[in-house]
Amino acid sequence: MQQRINFPSAQGHQLAARIEMPDRTPRAYALFAHCFTCSKDIAAASRIARALRDDGVAVVRFDFTGLGNSEGDFANTNFSSNVGDLVAAAQYMRENLQAPGLLIGHSLGGAAVLAAAPQIPECKAVVTIGAPADPAHVQHLLSCSIDAIEADGSAEVTLSGRTFTIKKQFLDDLRAQQQDRAIARLRRALLIFHAPQDELVNIDQARLIYDQAKHPKSFVSLDGADHLLTNKRDSAYVARTIAAWAERYVPDLHPTADAPPDQPAGEVVVETKEGKFAQWVTAGGHHWVADEPRNIGGDNTGPSPYDMLLGALGACTTMTLQMYARRKGWPLERVKVHLTHERLYAEDCAECEATEGKVERITRTIGLEGPLDDQQRARIMEIADRCPVHRTLEGRPTIVTKSA
Repeated sequence: MQQRINFPSAQGHQLAARIEMPDRTPRAYALFAHCFTCSKDIAAASRIARALRDDGVAVVRFDFTGLGNSEGDFANTNFSSNVGDLVAAAQYMRENLQAPGLLIGHSLGGAAVLAAAPQIPECKAVVTIGAPADPAHVQHLLSCSIDAIEADGSAEVTLSGRTFTIKKQFLDDLRAQQQDRAIARLRRALLIFHAPQDELVNIDQARLIYDQAKHPKSFVSLDGADHLLTNKRDSAYVARTIAAWAERYVPDLHPTADAPPDQPAGEVVVETKEGKFAQWVTAGGHHWVADEPRNIGGDNTGPSPYDMLLGALGACTTMTLQMYARRKGWPLERVKVHLTHERLYAEDCAECEATEGKVERITRTIGLEGPLDDQQRARIMEIADRCPVHRTLEGRPTIVTKSA
């Protein structure tokens, strides 16, 4: 099913979009960004979106400001405004569908999704197709007009048979981007597609993206393809590969049929799913699977109950520390918490109060990044024990069991 929608950009323009919706409940949601001066309906974008739809992935593709059926003046846009349009599209999805777990970008759209991903916290994975490592790479398409743009403030440029007005602010914005830093700090799974024969964006651009990114990252060579993926087989191959690759990183998002429509805040519902141990967990409009690892008979389709317990403590710890540092104005840039749970004999646990029998111990190792001084670090470590989940666990809460 295909649906046409409109949503507002950050500047208030109505942007035209299409949703490719599977005929069953979507297993994931993706947001697609098209190439420079293209539209959402370019063949590659349409074919990839439809192929992903047929694989159960809902895909939103839209026209950037001033292009296709979207409002606004293209001459007043730039790379930063494209990133803003992507964030606006994700907000629309968050409010009306499901925030995108997967971002896909073609050509300059690939550079845009790399820059936008940190502003879309639900995004778990990013895919680029024929993308430049540096947005300024697009200047080579304007090489005959750059002097005129610099001298006169703007110039008419013909690209793919169409005429566009390019202003100096567009060039200035491209040159101001720090894409290498954005790629290095992506912290999302990354899949890079690029054709060795790409006539518009050299294959070396893919190497630069790959070298700058941290793992997990993957590269797929589109041998024989052109930049716009005009061959249907190439776009179909890209879609199949994305669908298979994304399963590892983007969780199955479809909710249970019986999930309460107006679930109160703070209430969690868990119910049996298919499989030996798998369970649906619903909380605050979010849905995920809990399971046991294969070594104890589960299918490993989701975190175990103890994984989620440790995750709750770790998440609460990092949130508490970040909140405290912000309130103090301290330069805490990042917190990473590593947690383990173990059962051991009391005599082997120096930190435990019990002296006999077996005890349970959670070890929490906290890493702090940023130019903090020794006193700030020490104080932040003290605050970790004030995390509400920490206090709940140590307070031995009363658990009341009722029959439904």
